[in-house]
Amino acid sequence: MSGFAIVNLQDLDNAIGDRVPGLEGRLARKHLDSRDLGVSRFTYAANLRSPKAHSHREQEEAYVVVGGGGRVLLDGEVRDLRRWDVLRVAPEVLRAFEAGPDGLDLIVIGGPKPEEGDGVLGDANWPDEGA
Repeated sequence: MSGFAIVNLQDLDNAIGDRVPGLEGRLARKHLDSRDLGVSRFTYAANLRSPKAHSHREQEEAYVVVGGGGRVLLDGEVRDLRRWDVLRVAPEVLRAFEAGPDGLDLIVIGGPKPEEGDGVLGDANWPDEGA
């Protein structure tokens, strides 16, 4: 492991690809050569709602809204997000995001995670879905 690393998130490939149209994810964890930290950028197109939610078995995450705004679904509770909000989420909390009319741009900081990964997919049951 080196003493430092510099990575430009925009230089990284979009790890989401075509799986979720309107969502880009640039993951820097492996490029940082860090023992404990992961840093990523997720960019949601205007009004895009996450089709799935996720939680973790071990990894705590913090999300920083650096552009736009929207909402987050946290274990069935919907909360508003605006630029420069910082959201900390415990591993077991099921979360999903929805961009507002200006999109949603998030920097995600994750703690240590097992080498085999620890993400758990779940359903994003938005309370106003179908309304």
